[in-house]
Amino acid sequence: MEYAKMDKAALSAALNDAKKAYEAYKAEGLKLNMARGIPSTAQINLSQDMMDCMKDISDYKGNDGTDYRTYVGKIFDGAPEAKAFFADAYCVPADYIIVGGNSSLNMMYDTVARAMLYGVVGSERPWCKEEVIKFLCPSPGYDRHFKVTQSLGCELITIDMTDEGPDMDTVEKLVAEDPAIRGIWCVPKYSNPTGVTFSDETCRRLASMKTAAPDFRIFWDNAYGVHDLYEEQSNCDIFALSREYGNEDRIFYFASTSKITFPGAGVAFMAASPANLKQIRSVITMQTIGYDKINMLRHVKYLKDAEGVRAHMRRHADILRPKFDCVLNTFERELGGLGIASWGNPRGGYFISLDVADGCAKRVFNLMSEAGITLTDVGATYPYGKDPHDRNLRIAPSYPTVEELQKAIDVLCVCVKLAAAEKYLEA
Repeated sequence: MEYAKMDKAALSAALNDAKKAYEAYKAEGLKLNMARGIPSTAQINLSQDMMDCMKDISDYKGNDGTDYRTYVGKIFDGAPEAKAFFADAYCVPADYIIVGGNSSLNMMYDTVARAMLYGVVGSERPWCKEEVIKFLCPSPGYDRHFKVTQSLGCELITIDMTDEGPDMDTVEKLVAEDPAIRGIWCVPKYSNPTGVTFSDETCRRLASMKTAAPDFRIFWDNAYGVHDLYEEQSNCDIFALSREYGNEDRIFYFASTSKITFPGAGVAFMAASPANLKQIRSVITMQTIGYDKINMLRHVKYLKDAEGVRAHMRRHADILRPKFDCVLNTFERELGGLGIASWGNPRGGYFISLDVADGCAKRVFNLMSEAGITLTDVGATYPYGKDPHDRNLRIAPSYPTVEELQKAIDVLCVCVKLAAAEKYLEA
């Protein structure tokens, strides 16, 4: 029965049952951290052979014979082999790509900072010279996106996420009216944390919408573009769409191998129009002689091409899928029909978004912490760390074993019931 339909006696009984179960779990002395989407050791082990794929001196040379063990200033923006590899894997034109170090987040930060210092193609002046720069933040969303723009002085505007992506009616209205809005954060496939994949209509509306700012940018973080867990899904061709409407300069595209091979030791890339790249390269050439081309070549030799990536990611999926099934099946069994929680049903990515009863997320978080289980901070999935409804929790199932995860989610469901019963009894 839904908690909202229970009388006080039934709610009191539900609360007592939840408290009893919670105290039993608490006495077990659990210790588990699910705060971030960290690949498990089993997943990392999938790429271990990559460390041995370059044994001969010839393995360190590019297709044209260039030795990548020394300075190669002429290709400071990435090895041609790596550009071709990412172009194949992500269906992005190779001549739109810059290959960087291990972190796409670093490239995103640099891109915002570069806009602040120099502006972008279409800017009248550097963004830091404007009175205010505003960014749209679809939420629940990725906390590190929000922190990048907040740290650089931008004003953040919360946009509700729907089952098809950002609330486009609101997005279109705001960007058409306010020239101070210069960007929007997007995770178009298996969004963090909702798991939503943008619909074709949403992608088209983003590509075609009219903006008051001539230098408006879409920060297209395709972090989970190849991270299918069930059936394989294609990516939206955002460059083709934006080109169709004459807005190709609007797109800044990012991705990396962080959750494909080794987090912290992977390879990242960004893609943008030729006009954008001309301006970006003029700055990067003052920053670096070039990023780690040996690591770029190592990834190319090991993963080879798009089919190699897909085969590798199917092995990742075999490890992750039982964990997602564990969480979703437990939610349905323990919380289904109670009217106190709702959750996404992601087909890929790294997270599951759980909405509990309004005003209960912090209580659930604290109960879990007291039981020895760490979740992502409440509010982290919203700008400025403030969930206006105090209801969203980001679940990261990747790192624990299935057995550990089952215990953690059992405790979580008890905490959700306990917090909801308390709230309804107070009403």
